[in-house]
Order: sequence, then C-alpha cells, then structure tokens
Amino acid sequence: MMQEANERGLLVEERRRRICELLRERGKVTVDALAVRFGTSQVTVRADLSVLESTGALTRTHGGALSVEDTDQPLNVKQLQHYAEKLSIAEAACRLIRDGETIILDSGTTTAEIARRMRKLELRSVNVITNALNIAALLIDVPAVRLIMPGGILRRESNSLSGHMAEAALANLQADRLYLGADGVDPELGVMTPHLAEAELNAKMIRISRQVVVVADSSKFMRRNISLIAKVEQLHLLITDRAAPEAAVEELRRRGVEVQLV
Repeated sequence: MMQEANERGLLVEERRRRICELLRERGKVTVDALAVRFGTSQVTVRADLSVLESTGALTRTHGGALSVEDTDQPLNVKQLQHYAEKLSIAEAACRLIRDGETIILDSGTTTAEIARRMRKLELRSVNVITNALNIAALLIDVPAVRLIMPGGILRRESNSLSGHMAEAALANLQADRLYLGADGVDPELGVMTPHLAEAELNAKMIRISRQVVVVADSSKFMRRNISLIAKVEQLHLLITDRAAPEAAVEELRRRGVEVQLV
C-alpha cells in the first residue's frame, strides 16, 4: 500500500513506464485498478493505455490491457520497461570507464542508457565502438568520445547493424571492455538473443574484448532464446538489479562470474 501511495502524482512518462512494468509482472491490468493506484481518472488511464497500445507495448481489452511478448518490440517500447533498474545498472556500468579506454556498446536499451549517462562523465578521451545507430546519435556530439561504427545491415527494431560487413570491421579492432545486453540470462547456459545475426556479431565483440560485462535487468533471468551469445565461462561481470533470482545469482558466482547487484 505504501508503494501505491508513492505512485500517486507521477509524471505522464513515469506513470506509463510503471504501467508497462505492472504488465510485465502481472500479465494484465484493469482501468479501475490503475486509476486508484495512480490517483487519476479512468479517462486518463484509458488515454495512457491507448498511447502505449499505439507503440506496441500492450494489447487493449475491455476494461484494461494485456501484456505482449517483448522479445522483438521496438526500442522505444523496451525502453519503458524496467526503466528505473536500467538507470541504476547504467550508472554502475559507467563507473568502470576510464580515460583512454576503448569500450564496445552493444545495441539495446540498457546500453543506450550507458551512452546517455556517458554524456555527463568528465572524460578527456575514450573510444566507443558501437553497432547501434541510436547510441551513436547519443554520443556524436560528445568531444571526448571517438566514435567507431562498423557497417552492416540495419535491423530497424533494434536500430542495430549486423552481418558479415560488421563482423569484418571488428576483426582488426581491440577493446578493453564490452558492455553486452541480453534478452535472456540463464546461469547454466549463458546469455541469449532471438536474433542469429546479432548473436554472431556479439560473438565477434567478445573475442576482441578483454572484459565482458553483461548489463541486464532481473526480468531477463531464466529466459531462453534460440541464439546463444556467450557461455557463462566467457563472462566476467554481470550488473543487474536486486530483484534477480538469488539462486541464479549464486550459481553464476559459483561458476566464476562476478555479479554486482544495484
């Protein structure tokens, strides 16, 4: 009840992010319950649901909404989900960055938050390799950032470039650290994605990186996808939120992965 009380008076975008999170947690929501929770009118809630449906974040029903599978939703939809957790993860990830380093930012909403936070860091020089157009756009006017982008074929859902051209471009590069997003994290198998071409490019990124840092919120745990990006043994650090399953965290640590909870 205390949490619900704290959710009254949220700004529009914050309220809509929270609606997405509730859908992820429960699978469905009702207009009546949301109006009470946020202290708003039912008209306002219906407007929120209509906007979110137009972006593909949910499916409207009579009196409420149902969640939709988020595996291949556009970035602007994924960005709304578990937003607070992504901000905390991005902040922790940025603390690792040092002047003169070369880092890779994989495509994804959490890595995009890392790029957004990098704009505020006091850095003199850092090389950033990324295959994500939205991340490049966030860093293009940052004087301290030397931006390196491979070519490739654009996948619009993720704003990312992949394919043989991108893989060939990475072959002659080296990086101090890779920040890797994931659609699924399994403590026995590793990290996964539903997209084969992106998995192959991620494998190249891993090979040229001294340290592999997975950035994934707790909703990604125990989810399996068709393409394995990396085995557990290839990972050095996982940054996630405190809602991550305790058993999964302990298993990752037992297998040599440092896990940082934020």
